[in-house]
Amino acid sequence: MKLWSLIGNSQRLDGGAMFGNAPRAMWSRWIEPDEQNRIPLACRCLLVTGLDGRNVLFETGIGAFFDPAMRERYGVVEDRHVLLDSLAEAGLGHEDIDAVVLSHLHFDHAGGLLAPWAEGEPARLLFPKARFLVGAAHWARAHDPHPRDRASFVPEIVRLLEESGRLELVEEGKPSSLGDAVRFEFSEGHTPGLMLAEVGGVAFCADLIPGRAWVHLPVTMGYDRWPEKLIDEKKAFLDDKMARGVRLFFTHDHGCAVASVARDDKGRYSAADILERLAGVDAWAAA
Repeated sequence: MKLWSLIGNSQRLDGGAMFGNAPRAMWSRWIEPDEQNRIPLACRCLLVTGLDGRNVLFETGIGAFFDPAMRERYGVVEDRHVLLDSLAEAGLGHEDIDAVVLSHLHFDHAGGLLAPWAEGEPARLLFPKARFLVGAAHWARAHDPHPRDRASFVPEIVRLLEESGRLELVEEGKPSSLGDAVRFEFSEGHTPGLMLAEVGGVAFCADLIPGRAWVHLPVTMGYDRWPEKLIDEKKAFLDDKMARGVRLFFTHDHGCAVASVARDDKGRYSAADILERLAGVDAWAAA
């Protein structure tokens, strides 16, 4: 089993929104903002090849489905579908993917399911052979979003997944089609039913921990629905991964793909052993 970190389309979003109640004087030391107060964010995906003979992609990033006006609104940098280029560098096309695991269906994590925008063309799914795994509780949220996060969902994605005939809803405590090689746990603080996958010695942190700066327990996003709950979940998550030697995989960190968990003598958590990229590395063993 081999692990690859694949870069998708990148974004620039408001730093204040990304750091919630942390003041600008603090977060601007962690990630430098531009003149519009925006910070750079990756949309990084995890590719696992040779997972019981399958190629499995964890998330698809934001993709290139937005029209030019919406791309500008949401700070999407590139106009091409960068994930497809990254897959090609790993020797694969989207047609070669056997399963796509989606932590949740906010557009910056699931938009890459769609073909690039073309004027006058309807939305269509890529990954024609893949099975799509989504948490059952989050699927219910996607069908009936709260006003707080309704704009984060793309109705066409929900409809196309449902019509594909290849949607698999994963329930907590029940096995998935990926078997024992992939372990799932669930979180409620960012969005209901956020599905966190562990595979090959790494845990895909999704929006529970978007990057290194958010490893620090008090730091949450303005987009989180339940910050106090998220902090409690994050502590339990980090304690477990540190105890078992599981590394963290970050989707939104612009400079780090994988890190270990560290904790100092004051109990403060941080990221250590930084890796900027994975390119076909062997899976790590975890306890």
